[in-house]
Amino acid sequence: MAFKPQRKQAKTAPKKITASQRKTLEEKKSLELEKEILEEELIYRKGQLTLKDLIAPAAFEVESSYIRIGSKFARTLFVLGYPRYIYVGWFAPIINYSASFDIGIFFAPMQTQMVLKQLRDKVGRVEAEISSGEEHGKPRDPAAQTALQDMEKLRDDLTQGIEHFFSLGLYVTLYANSVEELDKLTEDIEAIFGTKLVYTKRVFYQAEQGFNSTLPLGQDELEIGFNMNTSPAAASFPFISSDLTSETGILYGINRHNNSLILFDRFSLQNANEVVFATSGAGKSFAIKLEVLRSMMMGTDVIVIDPEKEYQHLCEAVGGTYINISLSSTSRINPFDLPRPIGEQVSTADIIRSAVITLKGLMRLMLGALTPEEDSIIDRALLESYAKKDITPQTDLKTAEAPTMRDLQDVLEGMVGATSLVEKIRKYTEGTFSGLLNHPTNVEMRNQLVVFSVRDLEDELRPMAIYTIVNYIWNVVRSQVKKRILVIDEAWWLMQHEDSARFVFALAKRCRKYYLGLTTITQDVNDFLNSEYGKAILTNSSIQLLLKQSPAAIDLVQKTFMLTEGEKYLLLESAPGEGIFFAGQKHVAIKVVASYSEDQLITTDPRQLLEIEAAKKEFAAEQEKSSSANDITL
Repeated sequence: MAFKPQRKQAKTAPKKITASQRKTLEEKKSLELEKEILEEELIYRKGQLTLKDLIAPAAFEVESSYIRIGSKFARTLFVLGYPRYIYVGWFAPIINYSASFDIGIFFAPMQTQMVLKQLRDKVGRVEAEISSGEEHGKPRDPAAQTALQDMEKLRDDLTQGIEHFFSLGLYVTLYANSVEELDKLTEDIEAIFGTKLVYTKRVFYQAEQGFNSTLPLGQDELEIGFNMNTSPAAASFPFISSDLTSETGILYGINRHNNSLILFDRFSLQNANEVVFATSGAGKSFAIKLEVLRSMMMGTDVIVIDPEKEYQHLCEAVGGTYINISLSSTSRINPFDLPRPIGEQVSTADIIRSAVITLKGLMRLMLGALTPEEDSIIDRALLESYAKKDITPQTDLKTAEAPTMRDLQDVLEGMVGATSLVEKIRKYTEGTFSGLLNHPTNVEMRNQLVVFSVRDLEDELRPMAIYTIVNYIWNVVRSQVKKRILVIDEAWWLMQHEDSARFVFALAKRCRKYYLGLTTITQDVNDFLNSEYGKAILTNSSIQLLLKQSPAAIDLVQKTFMLTEGEKYLLLESAPGEGIFFAGQKHVAIKVVASYSEDQLITTDPRQLLEIEAAKKEFAAEQEKSSSANDITL
């Protein structure tokens, strides 16, 4: 049996890889590895929280003329045409409007040679139209002549490099909480643009592009431009601020927007009233004392109701009259006083009637709520009290002697049904409080600065005392018309009671005709603004000064003054003496500043006051030592 020998299998030789193939494989592996890393990094990034995640809205709905971003509605307006002439700052009323909106302005430079070519062609056409009209005997066209002059001047300026040419796109995106509110806001902004002869239109089926064009991305997705040279384009510059600098008035502070001076005359407005809202320690008393000091330099008389003895140092420094009203004080004010003869024609009967109404308000503060019967008894008793002193509609008030609280008690004792009223009033005529309201007036207001202090009064008596003081001041003001400022510090004492709040409101409405400016200061903003009369006083005050506010009151302040979110946080984070100053239709961020000498007179910082007092004692000791040395020498 024969066996065939097995054929040996030939070994396959390994393929040789060239350097280029090896390089290709390495690059392929590197790409695959890089791809894997990128995929891993993408997974990692998806798990990260970014700024976009924080600011992205929960929902985005696009309509034909507006978009909805979460709970907000937004609409974009674009400017389509400008008048022949616009002035610098024409955009300020839009920027300073109390609403939330974004502004996008795009400047696209244009080649000067191309613009000159277009102008040359247009000039040729206009000249041809003018020549043709003259040949056919048509009257001169002023519009064509004016356009020709403008184009010739622009050509000269472009050729000389004085002007450049731009395509200007101006977009404004408005925000509101509802479609109705958005429509109203849009109409208001369009009306303001219209007063400047600037023609605007609302986006239509481009709401998303309009919104994107006003985002801080620098992308003009609308691409709606208006050809404009340098000067009018610069007039649309948006970064401007309100200016409250005038030729007359006093320095209130520094404009924090542009570091200009806030010089203003409060008597130049429709009324000279002012309200000041701030927390304790925000610098409200400092700001008002500075205003008092500077107003006196301009010849204005100032009257202050001081509940915390903060104005005593200032009063003594300028030689003013400081009147301390308390149970132990010798200074007295009779609430039954009547105004002396005044310039206007007002009958004595009207003056007596007004005094009785004011006194009834005081009686309600003193005696509490009155029944209709008690109110009627008090009314008759007050009239009879004046009659007891021979004060009737026929009396000459120049020589009249006003009754006192004791006279009212005597009248009530003789009236039926007034027993309980007599017992209540007896506390103010014979009891604990008899030293306050039961004496003839013995104070005078013949100084440029008069300060009434009520610090030493009990809290129960303070509203009555302030009410009586304000009434006395009002009588003096009505007796002689003169440029005056009345400062009521801590006015919330009066706003706690309806009768006193009503009286201050009536004073705020009527003081303008007597050349009086009323300043009300309060740190209890909620109590003041939640009062019906507090809001009315604010409405009748042309000047408002808002300094640092507490978080508890800021929402009410923002709603009342229609502040933006930026202004809201400015008031929350302001340093002492910083805030927002409203004067008429304008408002600016203010910083109250004082010179060193002024600061030494008006400071309320306890540390500074102690240092000043120590310096006074040291000076007095040196003077005494010097005097003793002189005596020894002699």
